[in-house]
Amino acid sequence: MRNFINKRAPYLFISPALLLLMMFSLIPIVVAFVISFTDISLVGLSDWSQINFVGIDNYIDIMTDPIFLKSIGNTLFYVVIGVPLVITCSLGIAVLINFGENRFFQFFRLIFYTPSITNVVAVAVVWSYLYNPSFGFLNYLLSLADIPAVPWLQHPVIAKISLIILALWRAIGTNMIIFLAALQGIPKAYYEAASLDGANKWQQLFKITVPMLKFAIFFVTVTTIIGWLQFFEEPFIMTNGGPLDSTTSISLFIYRNGFQFSKFGYAAAGSFLLFIAIIIVTLIQFRMQKVKNED
Repeated sequence: MRNFINKRAPYLFISPALLLLMMFSLIPIVVAFVISFTDISLVGLSDWSQINFVGIDNYIDIMTDPIFLKSIGNTLFYVVIGVPLVITCSLGIAVLINFGENRFFQFFRLIFYTPSITNVVAVAVVWSYLYNPSFGFLNYLLSLADIPAVPWLQHPVIAKISLIILALWRAIGTNMIIFLAALQGIPKAYYEAASLDGANKWQQLFKITVPMLKFAIFFVTVTTIIGWLQFFEEPFIMTNGGPLDSTTSISLFIYRNGFQFSKFGYAAAGSFLLFIAIIIVTLIQFRMQKVKNED
């Protein structure tokens, strides 16, 4: 009897977590997949008899929707530009803070981490005023140098870059903490031996620090790409997808169709396509990491 209890005890301890995972992750995924094959709307929620099975029509329609296709291009723009910037800046700041002996560098941990725990709505509102073309602080600084005002949120390309700058400012803190934890796990003896061999700081960085951080870099890369594929808050609050849908991300497109147009089946199809894209990208990254480890 005791052996039976000992064997079942681990499952008992993890059962609450598994139950929450099923209720709030696995079951919603299944429900979204099912309703993606229907034309469910607000009418269907009040009267289930009004829900019709439409097969793969939602998937066909969404893959030919010009706004959805544009949102894919916008999201790829965010990922290609934003992810390398976040990783590079986070790692660079973490290295400076970790090896800085001055307390001034230690204080920067708080400075860079604070945006990560600040309410995104409040931050976006403040940055909207900074980006304002008429009385924004950024254009005021440019006017002092006789530089023409920049349409931060009015030009299709500049608007995307402006959102990336804000998201970069918010994302640095969390990744910086991860890199700092990894940096502090590198034995100091490696750097002392490298110094005795005549290696300078740059050589130590690229020959010791970066290779020893490969797992931290991999983790940050995976989580950052997933986050940018789900880019939503900044374009929703600051531009609402404009101008001319130039900042509409896939997540914003899904939200708009689901909660503003009440096309729940159509939005579910889009969300499942995004889910599949995230899974594929993540599996590719794990495969690439496995190949590197084997080499």
